[in-house]
Amino acid sequence: QVQLVESGGGLVQAGGSLRLSCAASGRTFNVYGMGWFRQAPGKEREFVAAISWRDDSTLYADSVKGRFTISRDNAKNTVYLQMNSLKPEDTAVYYCAARNFINSRWFDSSQYNYWGQGTQVTVSS
Repeated sequence: QVQLVESGGGLVQAGGSLRLSCAASGRTFNVYGMGWFRQAPGKEREFVAAISWRDDSTLYADSVKGRFTISRDNAKNTVYLQMNSLKPEDTAVYYCAARNFINSRWFDSSQYNYWGQGTQVTVSS
């Protein structure tokens, strides 16, 4: 089992920044990668960004490309999501997820085995 604990959500004005953190613990030795998803009220959960633990390659949704950056600290088993130039449409509950499935389906939430509890991000206009 892998446990994920998120932090860093909050309320920010449009154009502002936030950094989310996700600390992984437990059986992290077989984690293939981690990602961030988000879910706004009345909408389906959507992919935001992902990072491979094999080669640190990253992938982003088009809606956040150029504004968000995913990174990780190997020593701390922690993944970060730096969110800049935030927009009201970024408002959602953000979930951290980890996977040990080895394939290229980073956008697919069903490929992630473990999930955090979620953290609320609210961007005011």
